[in-house]
Amino acid sequence: MSKYLAAYIATAAVMIAVDLVWLGLIAKPLYQQGIGHLMADKPNIPIALIFYALYAAGLMVFAVTPGQSAQGWSRALMVGALFGFFAYATYDLTNLATLKEWPVGLSLMDMAWGALVSGVSSAAGKLALDHFG
Repeated sequence: MSKYLAAYIATAAVMIAVDLVWLGLIAKPLYQQGIGHLMADKPNIPIALIFYALYAAGLMVFAVTPGQSAQGWSRALMVGALFGFFAYATYDLTNLATLKEWPVGLSLMDMAWGALVSGVSSAAGKLALDHFG
């Protein structure tokens, strides 16, 4: 298996697994309280899979593979966390700017979550890249 494919699979698998626990168990009541009136009864799985596929590709390009031989997993974690913070901040701050009654606290929590899940997923991808490299 290509080291890049292994890294991509590790990045995406960790992202999906950790995000499902977060969205399905831990944060679900907070999202329902803050934006429940906007939430669909069931998530659109095909669209969610497209998001995860594209987002994992972004983590690969910007956090996992740059400087692959010289940098370790901790660098991937840091760059991935920054990538996640900026990506989630784009979404949340746009919502704060354009939507009525979008909760500030939910946005702050979501931006922190984006940084955490992206950093951890990038570190996993980097570990896989190094292992199979």
